[in-house]
Amino acid sequence: MSQVNEMQAQLRKVAAELLETGTVGYIIGWGATRFPDRTTPVFIHDAKDADKLVWNEYCINGLAKYVLDDKIKDKKIGICVRGCDSRAINRLIIDNQLLREAVYLIGLPCEGKADKVKCGKCAHKNPVSYDVLIGDLVTETPVTDRFKAVEDLEKLSADEKHAYWSGVYEKCVRCFACRNVCPVCSCKECYADQYRVGWQGKQNNSVENWNYGLTRAYHVGDRCVECGECERVCPMDLPLMLQNRKMLKDINELFGDYECGLSDDRAPILGEYDLSDRDEYM
Repeated sequence: MSQVNEMQAQLRKVAAELLETGTVGYIIGWGATRFPDRTTPVFIHDAKDADKLVWNEYCINGLAKYVLDDKIKDKKIGICVRGCDSRAINRLIIDNQLLREAVYLIGLPCEGKADKVKCGKCAHKNPVSYDVLIGDLVTETPVTDRFKAVEDLEKLSADEKHAYWSGVYEKCVRCFACRNVCPVCSCKECYADQYRVGWQGKQNNSVENWNYGLTRAYHVGDRCVECGECERVCPMDLPLMLQNRKMLKDINELFGDYECGLSDDRAPILGEYDLSDRDEYM
């Protein structure tokens, strides 16, 4: 039996035990579809259905955001977490959107999935938090070119940058898929859905697209866990992670090395204050 199949078998066994003992009310994981190269998020409530859980190279979808859909939790939610999912869970805890004791984390070391764009710059293949670990921890390799694409963009002139981003946002259809899939976009009501003069217009034009895209980038800011879900689901193939990493690069340059979600007790970097902070802008 291959390591992947062994992990899948172990995952199903652990899931069944958690459900049988009542440790969790249900488990969020991945399930098969009619397409061999696709999986879908599944919610397992009964131990006899634990065999519906799968673990393979096509388990790409992020799962963390689904915990926000259950507002009244009678029991813990069991959720499968890779490195990216566990970082998102930690950030939700920091943002007071979730209590750590409300979830049971089933850790799954991940050596990367079929989506190389999403997984290519992953520096944390092992879950950073978990209650039970399936399989063995894998070797992690530091990412040395995390901000390479941002640095290349920064070399362009102001006019070239404007032309580049104008081309990007002219294609945006404002479907809000990026917002809906983002695990740290957790506002109960997004400003973009509110009908308030001067906020977000409803016209379908590049100016309003710029407004939405840049506002969302600033909103995510130091909260981005670099899971790549926004870019993965964008139907127009917009380089959304390039925009997010520009924010993270600036944060790293201003405040030192920073990666969001590595623990559930790190104060938000943009919410910290120290008298030694640089203040050239004042």
